[in-house]
Amino acid sequence: MTVRLNKDALHHAEGLLRAGHVVRDERDDWSEHAPSTDKGNDFIDEHGMDEYALWFLGEDTSENKGTKGRHLFPYGDFTDLHRCAVVSGESRAGQYKHRSIENALKDLLTAIDERDGD
Repeated sequence: MTVRLNKDALHHAEGLLRAGHVVRDERDDWSEHAPSTDKGNDFIDEHGMDEYALWFLGEDTSENKGTKGRHLFPYGDFTDLHRCAVVSGESRAGQYKHRSIENALKDLLTAIDERDGD
């Protein structure tokens, strides 16, 4: 398994943050806020796989392009960036030593929390 940072997804997440499309929830909320498999499939049907990929900061290059299994580390619900997903993903990326993804999520979390202070 080779996992790399999806830079396009990171730019998308940063754009959501700048636009204020952020849900400032707590870490444990992700289990309830994560989109269902059906919602993911509906999103792909409506917007395509390229748009779907923008919602995941990790890309497993050992998986075939055009498959859901290629996309890891979700950060939102296809509408908003979720703080809980960022916190959860940062922890998981660290656990599996995906440093570039861990660092990107850490920076995103810092930006979310700093924006709360505005």
